[in-house]
Amino acid sequence: MRQPRLSSVVERRLLVNYRVAPDVAARLLPGPLRPQLVHGYAVAGICLLRLGSVRPAWAPKAFGLRSENAAHRIAVEWDGPDGVETGVYIPRRDTASRLNAWAGGRLFPGEHGRADFEVHETPGQMRVALATWDGDTRVDVTVELSDELRGSELFADLAEASCFFRDGAKGFSTTSSGRHLDGMELRTNVWHVEAGRVRSAASSFFDDPDRFPSGSAILDCALVMRDVPASWRPLPAMASERGVLNSPTEALSHTGSASGDHEVSSP
Repeated sequence: MRQPRLSSVVERRLLVNYRVAPDVAARLLPGPLRPQLVHGYAVAGICLLRLGSVRPAWAPKAFGLRSENAAHRIAVEWDGPDGVETGVYIPRRDTASRLNAWAGGRLFPGEHGRADFEVHETPGQMRVALATWDGDTRVDVTVELSDELRGSELFADLAEASCFFRDGAKGFSTTSSGRHLDGMELRTNVWHVEAGRVRSAASSFFDDPDRFPSGSAILDCALVMRDVPASWRPLPAMASERGVLNSPTEALSHTGSASGDHEVSSP
């Protein structure tokens, strides 16, 4: 089945970023992917995404749907036909949407688990918390908007951070077969991010000492994207060199850890 190109509005995209020891990040990746390094660190994080007006590109905006979603991500690079390419590897996607969970991997790339979300937002601050239905993953993050990016060891300023994530718009995610990775690319003509200041952050994924030994994953910065029109283009599947895994959750366990009603998540 040919997977459709999707249109949407990124109502809120909160990127909470960690700097990670490269060897630790590498253990979480299937071939042919390798960590993309910034100042000697791998870059990983959580994307907490609310999409609105999600629909096939040919459909009117009025038919679009809305959903809360989350993706755990690691910035990666790989050797493409024209040289080194960059993007993100997504070992886990979760959604509040029953439709996303059913359609992901069928009608559009990206298999999803289910999660319950709790969201509180004001113009200057946002809190997003989630708990996955399988009990493996919990996140609770509070970020306030800032006029500049402060305290990051990955990026000198907001402009540098913005360029890095804009260039990493291709996302490849775990599939239940374990033989390939699903791919999706974010496209927008109105790329714009704001700096965030993390007030609190808890993540069972990054706080797990079996996955990230003490000191190997350090909270670095947060970025926010709001009210940006975006489309999502399916990418050809990428062969995975790790072998057959039974599920996206088992893909996390294979690396040495245990690790709602509307529409589509993304990188």
